[in-house]
Parts: sequence; C-alpha cells; structure tokens
Amino acid sequence: MRPRRTFAALALCGLVLLATACGKVSSPPVKGPEADRLPVYAVAEGFELPASPTWRTAESRGHLVVGVKDDQPYLGEKDPGTGIYSGFDIEIAKMMSASLGFAPRTIEFKTIASANRETALKNGQVDIYVGTYTINAPRKRQVGFAGPYYVAGQRLLVRADETGIHGPQDLAGKTVCSAAGSTPLQRIQENYPETRAVAYDTYSVCVDKLLTLQVDAVTTDDTILLGYAAKDPDELRVVGKAFSQEPYGIGVPRSDHALRFALDDALAANERNGNRKKAYEATLGLSGVPAPKPPPIDRYPAS
Repeated sequence: MRPRRTFAALALCGLVLLATACGKVSSPPVKGPEADRLPVYAVAEGFELPASPTWRTAESRGHLVVGVKDDQPYLGEKDPGTGIYSGFDIEIAKMMSASLGFAPRTIEFKTIASANRETALKNGQVDIYVGTYTINAPRKRQVGFAGPYYVAGQRLLVRADETGIHGPQDLAGKTVCSAAGSTPLQRIQENYPETRAVAYDTYSVCVDKLLTLQVDAVTTDDTILLGYAAKDPDELRVVGKAFSQEPYGIGVPRSDHALRFALDDALAANERNGNRKKAYEATLGLSGVPAPKPPPIDRYPAS
C-alpha cells in the first residue's frame, strides 16, 4: 500500500504546486544535536605550529577554513534557515580548531562534495576536511590523513516496506544510488556489477530519489544511513550487515606533516578528556547506536 500512498502524495503535490505540503516525498527535515549536551572546547593558549604552512596561513587570517558535508544527519548538516552546521564531524572540527589555538566559533565551514575533496585540499580552498572521509591508499597518494577518529561500515538504506533487499547480494537488477566520487559507489560498481549504480553530488538527492521510487536503495556508510532512518523511521530503514570498513580521517594537505601530527595529538587528547564521547552522544548517538571504542590512530611516517 505504501507505494500507492507515495504516488498519491506526489500527484497531490503536482496539483497544488506546493512541495512543502508533501514532506514524505523529500529529504527528512533537519534535526540538530542536543546543544546543551555538547562539550565546550578550551582553546589552546599560546599554541604555535610554525612548521605547518597551513597553520601559518590560518594564523594570519585568524581562523581555520574547514571543508565539510551539509546533508548528513547527525554528522554534518546545515540548517537552511540559520546556516548553522551541526553533527559529529562538525564537533570534531571544533575540537581540532580549539586544539590548534583557534576559537571554534571562528571556523569558516565550506561545503565540499565528495568528488572535490582532494582538489579542495590541494588548491588551498580549505585547510582541513572533516566529512566522513574514508582513509584509503589511493587517497593517501594525494592528501594526508590524521586519525582515524571513527570506523563506519557500508550498508543499504531502503524504503520501510521493502521486502526484497536484505543486503548487497539482493541488488542484481536493482538501481542503487550513492555519492559521486565516494568509496561506497566504487565498491558497488566493482563488486556488484549486476547492480545499476547511479550517482549524485549529495546523499540527500539519493534519499529524495529513494522516497519517490526512482531508486531501490541508497548505499554509503552506516553512520550516514542511520541518521536518515532516524529522522524518518516510518519511511526508511537500514538493512543487512556492514560489508566494509570505512575509517574516517581528517584530510590535510599531503606535504603538511606537522599539521597532521598535531591533529593526531589533538584527537588523542580529546579522547582522553572525554570530549569525543560527549560529542558523539549528543550528535550521532541520537541515531540509537552507542559510542563505539575509538580506533587506534595511525601515525604513519612522513614520506
């Protein structure tokens, strides 16, 4: 019955030309973190990192420029009304800013699509990138990574009344959506060639396509999918077990080893003082998944 209800809702939207009246056929509404539970990050006084050209540039302008996502519930999401970013990745960015001597409130956030992350770091559009950025060998040939600070796994998001998809083994002949340039998209294309894979710049577009019956599933990291499902549990659910490991890191310019090592130190310090866990519980933890044990930091040598 649900597909007929959805088609009826779409028809009504077309008649009245009022898309805002049809909430079930577009992305779920923004839900921010529990602000009163978020940590307050103490800014490091007198911090200096002269060996880092990125830090010196940020110091001269007075703040960090951080690349992020803006459509990932509880991870990195921008409120269209206020322009405020929120989520676990945003909190990680704030921790790093404070540890590097910059007040978190001064951060300049820039939304950068998955396919453009390496270019943004190489061209100096952003100082660092914090946005479900999986560390892997091909990317490490282009940029550097601090962390990881979280390990996710690839899964599938389907409509709540879907009965035929329980995991990637059920995707033959199905249309599956993911973000252009993302690791999950590449994995589906390489490992499940009988799937019809389509790509868009953002996952929010994929979710729109799923809710309007234009694709059969959305695939990416379970952290992202759980956020969407938590916002619209009557229409969406996450299925199957994780079929990958996705270690999230903080992207930095490849040659700026001083900055990478300083961020590794900052991640470790914020784990010890409890900030990371508090930030998780007030953001991503709202999806119902308890805070996992943090992964060991990979302090790989300069090369």
